[in-house]
Amino acid sequence: MSRLKLHHWILMAMGIGAGVGLSLNVLGARGTVDPATVREVAEAGKAVGDLWLRLLQMLVVPLIVSSLVTGVTGMGNLRQLGKLGGRTVIFYLSTSMIAIATGLLMVNLISPGVGADLGLLEASAEGTALPAALHQELSLGQVLWAQLNHMIPKNPLKAAANGEMLPIIFFSIFLGVFINAGEHETADTEHASGKGRESARVLRGFFNSLFDVMMRMTLFVVKLAPIGVLGFMLYAAAGKGFDAFRALGLYALTVFLALAIHACVTLPLILKIFARRSPLAHAQAMAPALVTAFSTASSNGTLPLTMNCVEKRAGVSNQVSSFVLPLGATINMDGTALYEAVAVLFIAQVTGLELTLSQQLIVAFTALLASIGAAGIPHAGTIMMLVVLSAVGLPTSAVGLILAVDRILDMCRTTVNVWSDSAAAAVVARYAENDTPVASR
Repeated sequence: MSRLKLHHWILMAMGIGAGVGLSLNVLGARGTVDPATVREVAEAGKAVGDLWLRLLQMLVVPLIVSSLVTGVTGMGNLRQLGKLGGRTVIFYLSTSMIAIATGLLMVNLISPGVGADLGLLEASAEGTALPAALHQELSLGQVLWAQLNHMIPKNPLKAAANGEMLPIIFFSIFLGVFINAGEHETADTEHASGKGRESARVLRGFFNSLFDVMMRMTLFVVKLAPIGVLGFMLYAAAGKGFDAFRALGLYALTVFLALAIHACVTLPLILKIFARRSPLAHAQAMAPALVTAFSTASSNGTLPLTMNCVEKRAGVSNQVSSFVLPLGATINMDGTALYEAVAVLFIAQVTGLELTLSQQLIVAFTALLASIGAAGIPHAGTIMMLVVLSAVGLPTSAVGLILAVDRILDMCRTTVNVWSDSAAAAVVARYAENDTPVASR
């Protein structure tokens, strides 16, 4: 009998927490068990979950910085990317925004959090109040300008200490670009002393090493996820009974439907129109990678198989796939971006906050940046959800609620991420080299 994997333990913990919590809730309602005892058990579960959540929050800032810097510095000489890099980035940003828009549309239509009271998001003035700027009715231009101003930090260290995620993401990308530029451009300068190049290499090595260590720390904390999930599920089920699962089920359905629309309608249309490929044939070619992505919930872990399927089965040249796919694993997170947007609006609905169009645009922009920052991180959606929640002033403790159904949604959104990467490779291949297809014939 093979050892149980992490997601098996998480599902078991979720089932145990839900079963014990619901039983206590029913017995408490009937008077068989003292309701005070039920509340104490629920609070104990929340305390355990909160402790695990603090471990997760501890990793966010160093993980984002190291992940983004290593991702940017791993792109190669930025001056040599040319049209290939430009088209790839435009594709990834465009499909991510389409995915976010799809998620926002679905969550507004279905409203899974309206009328729900899950107990995980108790109203407190500090925990649920949006920043004052978000309460103002602003034009689109004002919203984007305000976001730009907020995104550029006056003091990156202060932003990191305060947990201001948007400035951290911006500074990390900016730093990675200039480390990359220093490593390559000084090598081409005729009278360069080599000092700048050496400094860039040292910094790149430092952030690569930091990222490796942070990944190991993250994997350790993620292994404790069953304990945290058990605590949060116990709290939700014992405190609120079956109402919690009705709302969570509707939330999960909303995410799934939005992902299905993006994967089965939007991306196939892009393949048909821009890549001039049969979506069904391309899906068949990518089947091994898509199944692996679903079962592992890791786009990075699936990357070797994704490249093999794109090159050997879909007929895209290695020249394109070797750049587009690793970059996609770094910045292309359609499924993750969609999921984060839906989750944030779900939490806002649960707390009784009605976000205006301008406020939802801020959520969309933040989810886009956060999805880029999620590159290569196990359980990326869980960690980056803290980024989006913090950016719009919602309680980060709500992550505990999302975790209850996160595993299956993680598998679905990872599959969408890989499917989008493969679509990008097909589209970029067609337009590469003066719009002449470079796919093998």
